[in-house]
Amino acid sequence: MNKLALKKLIAAMRDNDMSQFLISDPSTIDYLVGYYTDPGERLLLLSIKSNGQMQLILNRLFPTFKEKDNLTIKYYNDGEPIIKELAEGLESGKIGIDKNWPSHFLIDLIKQYPNGEYINGSLLVDKIRAIKSKEEIDIMREASHRNDQVIQALIKKINASTSENELKEYLASLYKEYKCEGFSFEPIIAYGPHGADPHHNTDDSLPQVGHSIIIDIGSRYNGYCSDMTRTLFFGEVSNKHKEIYQTVLKANEEAIKQVKPGVSFASIDLAARKIIEDAGYGEYFTHRTGHFIGRDVHEYGDVSQHNHDLVEVGNVFSIEPGIYLPGEMGVRIEDLVVVTETGCEVINLASKELTILPNKK
Repeated sequence: MNKLALKKLIAAMRDNDMSQFLISDPSTIDYLVGYYTDPGERLLLLSIKSNGQMQLILNRLFPTFKEKDNLTIKYYNDGEPIIKELAEGLESGKIGIDKNWPSHFLIDLIKQYPNGEYINGSLLVDKIRAIKSKEEIDIMREASHRNDQVIQALIKKINASTSENELKEYLASLYKEYKCEGFSFEPIIAYGPHGADPHHNTDDSLPQVGHSIIIDIGSRYNGYCSDMTRTLFFGEVSNKHKEIYQTVLKANEEAIKQVKPGVSFASIDLAARKIIEDAGYGEYFTHRTGHFIGRDVHEYGDVSQHNHDLVEVGNVFSIEPGIYLPGEMGVRIEDLVVVTETGCEVINLASKELTILPNKK
């Protein structure tokens, strides 16, 4: 039970005149009360009232959970009118709805309780989750440390006969070896022209001499995600591609230098983007500079030119500028940073020096 987070959430609910909050996101439920399951198509819901009373609604097929403090458990069977029962117990006033709640549940609830004032309540808990505790940061630091070790082992596996898919399969075995909990997202391993697609799906392609190799990987450790990208070259690297690599590295490092409490996320994005634009590759930097991360690999908050929110101590997010030349190659370099009182701590330590892998079988 995360008592501090619950206290902050209930206070925020009262400040926003929210009488009740219906939370369906499994990661948020786990964060608040320490219960996790993947509900599939079934209803999983944590109801929190502004008086502090909580109810966790579980299908009887889900793992059981003990009642504690102000939390009661409501079990239901398949086919029971659980939404009707939920509607009958709703408080009057503003009802916060989780942004991730499947629409068919919400539509059914509105039919059962049409006079409710429904609002998106997720921002309240998102802002709380965005400030990581010391314990959370310690776990994320260790998760990234293991990711550093894994990528070093993975790179040693690459040769002329190693396909993208083979590297992905080996990655899965490495995470298991390093006691991680599988992928935090579908890994991106992109050779040569595939690197021009920031979200390339791995296939059976082999590396060719002169190819860039983008490796964007992450796992889960103790419930928290890691995420890192490194770009290498196979056999040789052209002067043009070397220049592109150094430009992205400079953008990565300059953005990291900007991170400190009180600056805007937009200004961090601009620092990276300006370097790439000044080098003549602005149109080929096609995404934001970073995203928040924690229990989910992409959490609320980002490092983009449109986000004028201010950086706070305890924020954890990625810095990942890139250049992508269609049909040719791509370069992305990504680190995770933890915001401190005076700046930030980079929690990825794998080398970012330009690396050319030997052309061997």
